[in-house]
Amino acid sequence: MTATNRADLTFETHGAMHRPAVLDGVQAASLARRLDDVLTGRPGKRLPGGDWEGLLDTASPVGALAAELIGAGARPVRAVLFDKTPEANWIVAWHQDRTIVVRERVEVEGFGPWSTKDGLLHVAPPIAVLEGMATLRLHLDDCDDDNAPLTAALGSHRLGYVPAAEAAARALALPQHTCHATAGDVWAYSTPILHASARSRADRRRRVLQVDYAAAPLPGGLEWLGLA
Repeated sequence: MTATNRADLTFETHGAMHRPAVLDGVQAASLARRLDDVLTGRPGKRLPGGDWEGLLDTASPVGALAAELIGAGARPVRAVLFDKTPEANWIVAWHQDRTIVVRERVEVEGFGPWSTKDGLLHVAPPIAVLEGMATLRLHLDDCDDDNAPLTAALGSHRLGYVPAAEAAARALALPQHTCHATAGDVWAYSTPILHASARSRADRRRRVLQVDYAAAPLPGGLEWLGLA
């Protein structure tokens, strides 16, 4: 259930905000075609390294929004493409995004546990790291109630780490907002916000480019992998 008019949502207070028409319809369709070559029929894939600066750096409309939210040092540290379709359809339960991707393992107090996913080294950082980040979701297709919009628990970015077993109860105790979008829109979230999505009921695609931005370096010799 939508709890607040999306035009009234702010990144700092609610942990979620909507920015319409970051790309126009023609630009969004062109980017969707370009990124289809990266997906190659998969429901989700990390954006590989390459010439993405014009799309994601702070000179771009998407990167400029990240800089507006977390500072001029904002840079993309992870980008994932999602393609939800009738054939590749899934539920996302209430959760927080709690890991980052780094170049190599360095033992630093407060970082852990460690894991490897798709050959990449992940670690859970202190909550302060996540609280300094922004996650931007650039919609490449229209997204309404039928094709699995994200639902965000407003204000949950201020809860600190929430145990997985408590995520649903903590989210449902807060106002929730269903994040509808038009192709070319961006939804920006404070990275630790609690969020969920249902299966799509539509017979069309729901493609999203999700980009995590950070403005600060990691401590103790740890380095962001970035779009390597």
